[in-house]
Amino acid sequence: MDPLSDGATTDTVAEDTPALPGDGLRDSIIDDLRRRLGDVIVDTHISPNDDLWIRVQTDAWRATAEALKAAGFTFFSFISGLDWLPSPYGKGEEDPTAEPVEPDTEIRQGVTGGDTRFQVFARLVDLDRHVGVTIKADVPDDHLVVDSWTTVFAGANWHERECHEMFGIGFNGHPDLRNMYLPTDFEGHPLRKDFPLLARMIKPWPGIVDVEPMPAQDDDTPDEAAATEGENAS
Repeated sequence: MDPLSDGATTDTVAEDTPALPGDGLRDSIIDDLRRRLGDVIVDTHISPNDDLWIRVQTDAWRATAEALKAAGFTFFSFISGLDWLPSPYGKGEEDPTAEPVEPDTEIRQGVTGGDTRFQVFARLVDLDRHVGVTIKADVPDDHLVVDSWTTVFAGANWHERECHEMFGIGFNGHPDLRNMYLPTDFEGHPLRKDFPLLARMIKPWPGIVDVEPMPAQDDDTPDEAAATEGENAS
């Protein structure tokens, strides 16, 4: 039915249309989290009318999940790890025939910064307000462990197992951190930047394709040659 056919005005239609979440909503989420947790928020970043990142102290990792869930962020999306160390082996997609370049080994953390090489990060969504938040925390270099979220979000179970397997980050309180993909006795953590990908050292990244040159051609194509002969005949 046409919303204006029963006498409704355009103003009424506009009022019935929910507004998209703006920066004011994200500011209020930060303020609410500060009231719930105190000064554990280390840094925040708002991408205007787009997204929100919050970095918290390591010892407040699980408490932050509890506070956000109580605030309406009940949809758990994922947990994973970050290794900010640039690969000492360079980039696998670079041309192996090019002159080697000394790799950059300076650690530069992303949005909201950081003080350690490794971080954990997670994504939660408030389905009612249609807004999401990414939470980050440093993982101490000398003790790669944070608290588990499994008592807050059951879905965190296998995400933490994967993070432990791939990055070597432990989760206090997790019921079973067994490997999911690799053999139990596998040594190393494949998503760490200093884990040597031997397959790439032996064979270049498959995105690098050896392009064969086009077959050699005569200076004159058949059409050009025919045209030349016609001119000479005239």
